[in-house]
Amino acid sequence: MGQRILSGRRRTGLGKAAAARCRREGRLPAVMYDRFGKSIPIDVSQYDFYKLFRNITESTIITVKLDDKDEFEVFVKDYQHNIITDTVEHVDFYEVERGKVLRTKIQLRLSGSPEGVRQGAVLEAGLTDIEVECLPKDLPERIIVDVSKLDLNEALHVRDIKVQGEVKILTDPDLPVATLKFVHVDIPETTEGEGETEEKADSATTEKTAE
Repeated sequence: MGQRILSGRRRTGLGKAAAARCRREGRLPAVMYDRFGKSIPIDVSQYDFYKLFRNITESTIITVKLDDKDEFEVFVKDYQHNIITDTVEHVDFYEVERGKVLRTKIQLRLSGSPEGVRQGAVLEAGLTDIEVECLPKDLPERIIVDVSKLDLNEALHVRDIKVQGEVKILTDPDLPVATLKFVHVDIPETTEGEGETEEKADSATTEKTAE
C-alpha cells in the first residue's frame, strides 16, 4: 500500500462560526494532537479527505503535510458525523511516533467461502476487530482471515490469526472470529385437536358453498 498523504493548513479561526465558514469554503476543520499532547487546529480539503477516508481504517497511518512544510504521521482517532447530511464535520488526528510501540485496534475481514455454505450451513462472524501492539512500521491496515477451509461445526479463534511483522495480538485468544454451523429451524407440530378443527372448518366452508 502506497503512502497516504493529506495536505492541510494551520487554522487560526476557532469556534462554531469559524468552523461553519471553513466548511462553506470546502474545507474540513480538524485538530491534530502531536506526540507531546499539544493540539494543533488545522483544516484539510473536504474532497481530499473523503477520497482518502473511503479507503482507510482506524489503524491507517496518514502523512499530513501542512502549509508551513511541517509533516506529521497520524491516524484518524475520532470524527463527528452528521447523520442528516451524511457528512463528516470534524476530525481528530493523533500523531504516531516512529520507534515507539503503539496499541490500537485492527479491523478483521473474512475472506473465502467454506464448502459447507453451499450445503446450507451458515457462516457466523464473531469479532470485527482485535487489539494489537506493535511499532508504527509494522501496523497493518486490516487483517484478512481466510475461512475457506472451515469445516462444519468448526470455529476460527483469535489464536488462529496469522500476522506479519512484529505484531503482538492482545485480544483474548479463545474468542471466536468465525463459526460454520447449520441453523436448525423448529417447525411446530400440528396436534390432533387442531387437525380436527381445521377439517371441520373446511367441511363447513364446502357445505356453505354448496348451498
